This record gives sequence, structure tokens and C-alpha cells, in this order.
Amino acid sequence: MEAESPELTRDFAEVDINNGAAGSGSEDEEEEVPAPGSVTLDRNESDLFVSALSPSSIGDVHPLQEVLTDDGDYFISIVVSDPQKIGDGMGSYLAYKVTTKTNIPKFKRSEFSTLRRFSDFLGIHDLLVGKYMRLGRIIPPAPSKNIIGSTKVKISPQQGEPGTPMTQEWVEIRRAALERFVHRTAQHPVLRVDLDFMNFLESDQELPRSVNTSALSGAGVIRLFNKVGETVNKITYKMDENDPWFDDKITEVESLDANLQKLHNAMKSLVTSRRELSLLTGLVAKSAAMLSTCEEHTGLSRALSNLADVEEKIELLRSEQANSDFFILAEFIKDYLGLFGAIKCIFHERVKAFQNWQYAQMQLSKRRENRGRFELANRADKLDQAQQEVDEWQGKVQRCQQQFDDISAEIKREMERFELTRVKDFKVNIIKYIEDQMAHQQQIVSYWEAFAPFARDIV
Repeated sequence: MEAESPELTRDFAEVDINNGAAGSGSEDEEEEVPAPGSVTLDRNESDLFVSALSPSSIGDVHPLQEVLTDDGDYFISIVVSDPQKIGDGMGSYLAYKVTTKTNIPKFKRSEFSTLRRFSDFLGIHDLLVGKYMRLGRIIPPAPSKNIIGSTKVKISPQQGEPGTPMTQEWVEIRRAALERFVHRTAQHPVLRVDLDFMNFLESDQELPRSVNTSALSGAGVIRLFNKVGETVNKITYKMDENDPWFDDKITEVESLDANLQKLHNAMKSLVTSRRELSLLTGLVAKSAAMLSTCEEHTGLSRALSNLADVEEKIELLRSEQANSDFFILAEFIKDYLGLFGAIKCIFHERVKAFQNWQYAQMQLSKRRENRGRFELANRADKLDQAQQEVDEWQGKVQRCQQQFDDISAEIKREMERFELTRVKDFKVNIIKYIEDQMAHQQQIVSYWEAFAPFARDIV
């Protein structure tokens, strides 16, 4: 696959990930909601509720009525282009030009661009996850790391002057994935006006180095252990669901995720087979060309020469079809597999909020029992403190219950918006894929029709 091929870039660029929509409508101003934490029953009570009950530092969230309307007057378009290698050796890195066009008034300008490295994209994703996932918002996943590809770029010789565009296939795949990531983030009516995301797009200054994105760093090891703990918690804890909507939706998400995974595996096999077919077609073209040079019969020699030309053209078309399979459909499906993973994460955040609520209720029951024992024993010296503890845990129970109710309502709103976007995205990409395949097939037919007279002239 030729990464620098204009055809490859055209195929991806014509897929409108934004679906021509600026948002899903107006929403109320964001409120600070306490962030749920995971429950460990043997933890110290005060430590447990540091994250669960303290206000989250979300910062200023814009009133969405100012930037969102139902008639789609506002838009934002983001293009990631011109990957450039900065520096030499293992200290080098790739930087991408991020160009934004928008008429959202919260931005300072209507068109601007900046350079961002891969760790900046991971950094803004981590910031958004830390702010919003615990509130029940779906955060589009960032592209995964590729240590082998990164190392190859680092040790490769500098191409021309510093800052010249890179043309490796892997670099193009990452560039396209980063563009889809920021597009999906900008689709969300809350995330696109987040101060950190706006600064990521708008600031001309280099962002502070994100130290938590390295796969081999201490923070990466901690993240790995945290993920293991989260996985164990998901397996071992079964929530007593009292809302049938969530039972149905979880089952639906699991089913869609499993079947999309099968489709993605099939598409990867199709891409591999199509590329192999392209190589084999090229071998046929070379063999026919060699045969035409040693064929004494003039008509047959001419036909073989034209056959070689046709097979060579079809080889290029097969390669373009493989690019179409990969960029238009396979990578699109991979993105949605990541989105379903993000949905599972917010469902688990709801489970953690429920765990905190149940833990607070359990502690409240213990404090009430203690107060009852002091009353029976006429321990007036202990009653005041016991009553204070009861009042404190009653407040914690109310806050945890409100937190659970808030995240449940937010997830329902997010899923409604996600379903509308998902249907539009699939429609756009499937139509684009069909049209692209039809165009390739029609081109192949035209090649064979042009070759037919040469075959008939053989006498």
C-alpha cells in the first residue's frame, strides 16, 4: 500500500465523520457532580470518600445554549495533516499540523492551526477522561500506541530538512486515526467547548509534556495495575439492577460489540487477501509481458502485451480497493469497537457509584446501631458524637444517591445521542464504501472491454 498515494488520502478525506452536524441540541449548564470512586470495604472511611464525595475540579463549563442550536448553525472542522519528524535519534518525535475551522463563538478565531505531537493527543484524551467519564459521558478513545512503528521512525534517517513530511505507511495510518479521534471529540456538544480541548486546538504554544502517556513509564505500570483491579472488580461484583433499561442496553452493547469484532476480523482478512491478490495480479502482468517479448506470432504477441498492461492497471486498482477496505470500513469499525469499550467504562462508573452508595448506607446502619447501643446503656457522653456521625453519614448517603441518579440520567442521554450518531456514521461510511467499490469494478470492466478487440484480432 502506498501511503503517500493521493487516492488513499482522497478515500479517507471524503468520509464525513462529522456527518454535517454541529451537535445534538442544547443542554443545560453543567453542574459539578462528585466523582465516584471504587469501594474497598476495608479501606479507611475518610480515604474512601475523598474522591467519591468531594466536588470534582471540572473547571468552567460553558453554557451550551450559547454554542449549540437545533438548526445546526454552528460547526467545527478539524484536519490533521503534514506529519513531520522533529529531531534526530531516539529523542526525535512526530508532530502533526492540526487545522481547525469553526464559527463557534467561544473560540478566539474562526480558522487556526498548531503543531501537536502524539503524546499531546493522548494527554488531552486523559484529561477529558479524568473530567467527564465519571460523570457518565462517552469519551472517544485515542489511537493506541505502536512502539515498533515509533521506534522505526526514530531510527530512520532524516528525510531532507527538519520538519519535512513523512511518507511511511504506518505514519499515514496514525495520522488518519488521530484525525478521526479529534473529529469524534469535536462532535460531542460538551467536549468540544471544554477549555483544555479548546486550548489543545487553539494554542500556538507547546503543551506541557504529558508524562503519563509513556507505555514504559512508572505511571504506565500503575495504569496497568489499576486496569487489572478494575477488571477483577467487574468480574467479581454483580450489581442488583433495578432499572430494566440498563439491563437491556448492556445486553445490546455486548451483542453489538461481539458482532462488530467478528466483522472487523473479517475485514482485516479481506484487506490481507486483497493485497495478496494485487501482488499476484502484478506477477501475472510481468509474466505476460515477458511472454509477449518471446512470442513470434504478431497478433498473439500484441494481445499478450496488452494483457500485461491490463493486469498492471488492475494491480493498482486492487491496491486501491485494499486501501478502501482498510480506511473506509475496517478502521471505521475499529473506532466503534473503541467507542463500545468507552460505553462499557461509563456503565462501570455507574456500578462504582452504586457501590459507594451501598457502602455509605452500610456505614450509616452501623452508626445508627452504635447510637442505639449508647441510648440503651444511657451513655450520654457518647450520644452527641454518635448523633454527629449519623448525621454525617446521612449526608454522605444522600450525596452518593444523588450521584448515582445523576450518572444514570446522564448515561441515558449520552446513549440517545450516541445511537443517533452511530446510525448516521454507518450510513455515510457504508454508502461511501459501496460507491467506491462500484467505481473500481466499473473501471475493471472498462479495462477488459478495451482489451477484447486485441484478443479477437488473434488469427
